Amino acid sequence: MSDQAREAQLRRAGWRLMASTVRPQRTWVILGVGAGAVWTSAKIVIPAFAGAAIDDGITPGDGGVILKYVVLILLVGLVQAGGTALRRYSAFRISYRAETDLRQRLFAHLQRLHFAFHDQAQTGQLMARANSDIQQVNQVVIMLPLTISNIIILLGTVAVMMLKSVALALLALGTLPLLGYFATRFSHRIAPVSLALQQELGDLSGVVEESVAGVRVVKGFGAERRQEARLTIEADSVLDRALVAAKMRSNFLPLVDFLPAIALVAILWYGGHLVLDNKLQIGDLLQFNAYILMLIWPLRLTGMLVAQSARSAAAAGRIFEILETDTAVVDPPHPKPLPPTGHGELRFESVRFGYSSGKPVLDGFDLTVQGGEAVAIVGSTGSGKTTVARLLPRFYDVTDGRVLVDGVDVREVALHDLRRSIGIVFEDTFLFSDTVSANIAFAVPDAPLEAVRAAARLAGADEFVVDLPDKYDTVIGEQGYSLSGGQRQRIAIARAVLADPRVLILDDATSSVDPTKEHEIRAALQQVMQDRTTLIIAHRAATIALADRVVLLDAGHIVAEGTHHELLENSEMYRQILAQGTTDPGASTEPERTRP
Repeated sequence: MSDQAREAQLRRAGWRLMASTVRPQRTWVILGVGAGAVWTSAKIVIPAFAGAAIDDGITPGDGGVILKYVVLILLVGLVQAGGTALRRYSAFRISYRAETDLRQRLFAHLQRLHFAFHDQAQTGQLMARANSDIQQVNQVVIMLPLTISNIIILLGTVAVMMLKSVALALLALGTLPLLGYFATRFSHRIAPVSLALQQELGDLSGVVEESVAGVRVVKGFGAERRQEARLTIEADSVLDRALVAAKMRSNFLPLVDFLPAIALVAILWYGGHLVLDNKLQIGDLLQFNAYILMLIWPLRLTGMLVAQSARSAAAAGRIFEILETDTAVVDPPHPKPLPPTGHGELRFESVRFGYSSGKPVLDGFDLTVQGGEAVAIVGSTGSGKTTVARLLPRFYDVTDGRVLVDGVDVREVALHDLRRSIGIVFEDTFLFSDTVSANIAFAVPDAPLEAVRAAARLAGADEFVVDLPDKYDTVIGEQGYSLSGGQRQRIAIARAVLADPRVLILDDATSSVDPTKEHEIRAALQQVMQDRTTLIIAHRAATIALADRVVLLDAGHIVAEGTHHELLENSEMYRQILAQGTTDPGASTEPERTRP
């Protein structure tokens, strides 16, 4: 598909998305349109009353008639003010409700999307879609009741003008076809520019997000100026696109103002001669002038809508791309429960899996872990050990083979139930900007404080938490950087412990722990692991020694297994991995793969 066809397809999808977002607000749309009709009627009546006051009151010198029309105009003005208030409130309510619903819908879908999507997606682009793109949709939705009202005023005004004088009406409306031509031409030209602008804004958000999230790396390498240069490049790209769009608008919108002026001149010229020839009353000419002036704002709003709709449709199309992305890992149609009396037996049967179309990471992988058994998975970088841990909670689905928990294929279990039964402590600990207590109780938010403290004690965290300014109510900074690496890791362990899973995965869980404190963590882990199935991915011999059995992986295959001491005696590869540290203690927990 060509870029032009794709852009057109995205615009159409954007319009459909905006329509589906507004549809639940149809009651308020009808109310706003009704208020707009009242406002329009009042707006059309006022010039008619003014013209009648001139022809029937001022010209004959009848003060009573003048007073009558003054009172009527005041009353109609009050009705018009009420219609304006309701019309504008409806417009704002529809737009803000639609914006909120769309943001919630997008966020919920992002939460459901599988790990493979997030592996490749740029956070900045996602943030741009959730913020600036949705705000662009808001800008056109808010115009909906106002635009419908202005269409009504346009039709009503045309009808009244036709009743008064067909010739003058045709003169007044003669410029509309020209306006329609320029509006269509403008819309087609600005659409690709608007889409490119939204894309550039996403790239700009990406630079900002990366620079803020990685501020420690930036400062650590003294790369502030480099990031500033990156931001300047992206900001200049946004500026260039925005100026192109602004130039197009500046060429189009003046036409919207100028064409009604031409109609006004035509009315004054032709209508003036009719008045001089006594074929038209001066009040009627005043009405026509007033109606022409009334048309200026609807036409200007239409022009603004055409200009904004191109950008909003492009933004909505970008949101649609995310919402239409299928979730690869979903709940089964008829979920099966895990056996309530199960002890966490794990079986990997002929598992084949790869992150891309290249060589699979696991190919024919078989492993059985008895309920309550602790198994350490050891291997060099790229051997597949982290992949084994990721397949168990269905972060990814196997290509072939099966993964079973207590005899049930994980693909047959509801995702929520499966993941609540598996606790994971990642190497790269993430904590939320919340209290210590809330971070520990993340999976069990209604857990009492005593249960939180018990989990913290098991993880060796209680000792330092009680020394914090507000103890368990202390709010830690974003990602927990106000704490040391070991402290963050212990809170993460406590979080997994409190969830009370039947299977525990420790993915280099002690890598950030100070060696002087590691024995404390190991003692705590021994208690946590007791009678609980545990998968340990580790590089430290002392942590591996906690396992009942060690499995050595190489190129996705088990090449040796036994106790830690048995492998030390019998496996040269195992000794090399431990001695040379090829399982990198500082390696990322990202799956071993080649990024696309």
